[in-house]
Amino acid sequence: MKTVRLLLGDQLNPLHPWFDRVDPEVLYVLMEIRQETDYVLHHAQKILAIFAGMRALAEHLRSAGHQVRYIPIDAPDNRQNLTENLDALLTETQAGCFEWQAPDEYRLDAQLDAWFAGSGFDGGKTSSMHFLANRFEARNLFAGKKQWRMENFYRHMRRKHGVLLEPEGSPVGGQWNFDAENRKPWRGQPPEPLDRRPLHDHALLWQTICDAGVRSFGSDSAAAFRWPVNRGEAHEMLSAFIDMALPHYGDYQDAMSTNAARLFHSLLSFALNVKMLHPQEVIAAAETAWRSGNAPLAAVEGFIRQILGWREYIRGVYWAHMPGYENSNALEHTLPLPQWFWTGKTDMRCLQESIGNSLDHAHAHHIQRLMVIGNFALIAGLDPQALHRWYLGIYIDAFEWVELPNTLGMSQFADGGLLASKPYAASAAYMHRMSDYCRGCAYKRDQRLGEKACPYNALYWDFHLRHADRLSKNPRIGMVYRNLAAMDASEIENIRRHAADLRARLEVL
Repeated sequence: MKTVRLLLGDQLNPLHPWFDRVDPEVLYVLMEIRQETDYVLHHAQKILAIFAGMRALAEHLRSAGHQVRYIPIDAPDNRQNLTENLDALLTETQAGCFEWQAPDEYRLDAQLDAWFAGSGFDGGKTSSMHFLANRFEARNLFAGKKQWRMENFYRHMRRKHGVLLEPEGSPVGGQWNFDAENRKPWRGQPPEPLDRRPLHDHALLWQTICDAGVRSFGSDSAAAFRWPVNRGEAHEMLSAFIDMALPHYGDYQDAMSTNAARLFHSLLSFALNVKMLHPQEVIAAAETAWRSGNAPLAAVEGFIRQILGWREYIRGVYWAHMPGYENSNALEHTLPLPQWFWTGKTDMRCLQESIGNSLDHAHAHHIQRLMVIGNFALIAGLDPQALHRWYLGIYIDAFEWVELPNTLGMSQFADGGLLASKPYAASAAYMHRMSDYCRGCAYKRDQRLGEKACPYNALYWDFHLRHADRLSKNPRIGMVYRNLAAMDASEIENIRRHAADLRARLEVL
């Protein structure tokens, strides 16, 4: 072999230009390694999905005639480290050239760059051909500006890629953003679509993973596994979403219910983030649904905004501020995560549901992540780095480039407002408005103080009191401080006292 090409676990695109031609002097290598299973504690289904997807791609490449070396997690000669395995393989094959697709996580990018610089090999890094903006497009777009805002980046991307535009370049429907129309609670109708995801039995693979000593948490569901492992399955999921869920996605994208965990969400983020699907084809499918009259504009625009806008933007934030962004803690929050983050055993029903679904399915939709789990962590003052590690481990679609800015910036305001213009903090009133979680909860949503008062209420007000020096001048939350100014001193003292008690006994809430 003259050339070794590396494929990482989130580079599962069988349509990459690398594979256009079969070359017997090129060896593709994929490896299951403890370096990647162990850097945080991962959900069992996340490990299973990535390993199964890697194995499926390896088999696909072999069947197409490519040379493949696959290093399973239990191989005796597996050194369980990326560059140590590469050293051994390149020595064995006597290859003179090494090539790899640019990793999306800073730690892997830095590891491979440093190793290659000292290796003496020819070759180098190439694009994964996946994203619609380059790593530093957002940084360049906002160069010299005091504030970065996703909406401006999103409009730039719409224009650049010609998405949802009239012939003269104006936005279809006369406006760029229909978010205000996409905030309805769901009361049971229309019904949640049938789950069209594939069904796999990965019991043998799971046993191999366990026997190799890999630690995990959450339900493995190995014998009834519901995530795609190849492009064909991912494409079927895309088609099912466009046909059955997209028409209602806009109305109910922020809704939550104990009776429907998926509602009208696509569940395509895993397939996108491991590159089984390309964002351009997902965007095109959604736009075609609108142009053919099969989905309303507000739903299509809202869905496309998540992919063409937010997903690409958040990656730009990540690369513009790494390394160092991972240590952000502007609010100086330090409380450890309660144990119920790993069990779901709390009396707060909204957290029971959101964390329970996460543990069962390695997935929760964006409002559960942001406005239930993240909201509680923010107002309680939990350690944002600990929360980051939990989010990175538990969600099947979580890779650091997308998870880290969402957690530290959007959810926890730990970057001091670099990403989000305000903290995403809310009381029980939001939960009641957007879900049925308050119904039957052990706590009372309309009480601020007392043993049965919903913890979100006192923690919400106390959060704004604790951080008044930083937040009181923020125009987007001025109403909060006007309401606090109308409270008498004894009420504020009672709120502070009750919140302090809640923060001291988080484990038993």
